Amino acid sequence: MITAGLDLGTQSVKVVIVKDGKVVARSKAFSGFDPAQAAEQALGEALKEANLSMSDVRHVTSTGSGMEMAANSNSTVSMMGADAKAGVHLFPNARTIIDVGAEEARAVRCDDNGIMMDFVVNERCAAGAGAFIEAMARALEVKLEDMGLLSLKAERASSINASCVIFGESDVVSLIHKQESKPEIARAIFEAMADRVSSMVHRLGVNPEVLLVGGVAKDVGFVAALKRKLGVDILIPECPEYVGALGAALVAVNRVKKV
Repeated sequence: MITAGLDLGTQSVKVVIVKDGKVVARSKAFSGFDPAQAAEQALGEALKEANLSMSDVRHVTSTGSGMEMAANSNSTVSMMGADAKAGVHLFPNARTIIDVGAEEARAVRCDDNGIMMDFVVNERCAAGAGAFIEAMARALEVKLEDMGLLSLKAERASSINASCVIFGESDVVSLIHKQESKPEIARAIFEAMADRVSSMVHRLGVNPEVLLVGGVAKDVGFVAALKRKLGVDILIPECPEYVGALGAALVAVNRVKKV
C-alpha cells in the first residue's frame, strides 16, 4: 500500500511517501505566498523520486497550519496526532514528543499505539520557536547555522529576556555593547528558548522516552540546552523536520484499512 503525508507549515511544505510501512521518498518546498502550490510541487517531486504516479497513491493525509489548502488531500490530521503516530512508529517506547518548528512549539503525550493522550502548545510566540533563533542570530551578526556550535563553546550563559523576540533582541544588543562574548550570548539565547519549551513540557509531564522533532531538533545548541533544562536524554530521529509528514502518511494507512 502506498500513502502520502503532507505537512503544510508556515515556512515550508514537507511530503513523505510511505510504501508498505517504509519511507520511499521525501520532498520539501518553500511555502511562500501559495502553500497549495508548494504542496503540489513537493508532492510531485516526491512521486518522481519514488518513481510513482498520483494514481499509485491510495490516500493522502495533510497536517500543519495550512492543511486545509492541500488540493490533493483526502483527509487531515492535527499536528499533535501526526507527531504521536510517527513518534511511536520511529521509537516504540516514545511517550513524550516535543515538536519545535519555525513559528510554534508543542508537546504531545501518547500511548503505545501512537494515539495522542494529551498535548500542550506554546502561546503562539516566536520566543519558543525557531524564529527566535533566527532573530537573535541577526542581532548577534552570526549565521543561523553557526549558532549552535558557537553556543557550545561557552561555559556560562549571559542573561536575556525570553518573554518576547523584541525584548530578547534588545537584550542581545545591550550585551554586545557590554562586550559579552558571542558564545555566551548564543548560549543564553538557547537557554532562554529551552526555558520556555521545558516549562510547556512540564505542564504536560515528562514521560520517558522523550523525542524531539521539527526543524529546530537539528540545532545542537538548542538540543544541549533542552537536555539541561529537562534533565533527561532526548531522542532525535533522522530527518526530524519530516516527522509530521511521516505521521500524516501513517494515519493515511490506517484510514485506508478502515474503509
